[in-house]
Amino acid sequence: MISLAEIIHTAFRALWRNKTRSFLTTLGIIIGVGAVIAAFAVGAGANKVIDEQISSLGTNSVTVMRERNAQSTGDNAKYLTTSDAEAIAANVSGVEAVAPLVGTTVQVVYGNTNWSTTVYGSTTSYADVQGYTIEKGRNLTESDQRTGTKVAVIGNTVAEKLFPHEDPLGKSLRIAKVPFTVVGVFAEKGQSTGGFTDQDDLVLVPLKTAQSRLVKWNNSPGRVSFIQVKGVSMESLSYITSEITQLMRERHKIRPGHADDFAVRSLSQMLEARRKTTNVTSMLLASIAVISLVVGGIGIMNIMLVSVTERTREIGIRMAVGAKSGNIKIQFLIESVTLSLIGGAIGICAGIGAGYALASFTQAPPVFTLSSIALAFLFSAAVGVGFGYYPAAKASMLNPIDALKYE
Repeated sequence: MISLAEIIHTAFRALWRNKTRSFLTTLGIIIGVGAVIAAFAVGAGANKVIDEQISSLGTNSVTVMRERNAQSTGDNAKYLTTSDAEAIAANVSGVEAVAPLVGTTVQVVYGNTNWSTTVYGSTTSYADVQGYTIEKGRNLTESDQRTGTKVAVIGNTVAEKLFPHEDPLGKSLRIAKVPFTVVGVFAEKGQSTGGFTDQDDLVLVPLKTAQSRLVKWNNSPGRVSFIQVKGVSMESLSYITSEITQLMRERHKIRPGHADDFAVRSLSQMLEARRKTTNVTSMLLASIAVISLVVGGIGIMNIMLVSVTERTREIGIRMAVGAKSGNIKIQFLIESVTLSLIGGAIGICAGIGAGYALASFTQAPPVFTLSSIALAFLFSAAVGVGFGYYPAAKASMLNPIDALKYE
């Protein structure tokens, strides 16, 4: 009786005799496994970026913005005002903080040093809504907003650019030629995920001061660019969005059937939409990769059928000296599965490399999970068994006498 060890040795020896053909046979598996791993890694990396963006922007906040394409019949046509923000804070339940704001990009000057940054005019609630904390000094106060004082809270990047070797607190910097006293510095938040925005490159000043000194919208007293609203929880956002929409339609005197002159957007909802798009793309790529694996399996089956034909006389001799049909079937299955597993192992390495290469274009680091690697490897083994069974069964069913006569 032939032992399993002898069968395995015979199978490996047959593969080694045809090294080039064996390697070429595994190429389909290598490409398929590598593509599966790379697709899942890039998709997981993109989702991780989106998760971090949601976390940094605040999952429980919504933004009320001007809808530029709508026609309104109200006195406040197409504009948002500080009164709108006050009405939201007073009348919408589930709201934790409201921050109306205006923004502009200007040169900020201290001594002989200048730096182009974004200056926001808002209230003391801005830090809470945006998730900033104070590292030095203080935040804006209600008194600053009420009196329109010329004070500023700066981000770490602005502090490093304008005050590299001194404490910025109490120093006077000029914004659009208007002097402002630095009263606070925000704690560092770092780059936004993906590195697109430096969250520390900003200056915050009182809203009333920005409206009168920096923006100066003529004939639009109290006008703001956005109103950011922080809810008490993620679950409250749907209710808050509905209530704000109803309140704003009443305030802007928008008649039934007419389009809103504003829009209420949840940052997390917008990023969730991006996540869904990313997931669909990843699944599409993974489907293509699975098809590649199947094509690789068909290649293995074809090569194994050719091998059976070429080795018909060898099979007959083995049967003549005592090999059973089951021994022949196991041998060819071992050859098929070995090719698949070798291709799977090489494919894992290729997939990791491809994941990092693709990530250089998406600016999102790949995330490799043990489950995706194991799944791809096991699938490659299943391909070996599934597509190798028919050639193995065909070899085991050969008639020994006919096989010995085969030329």
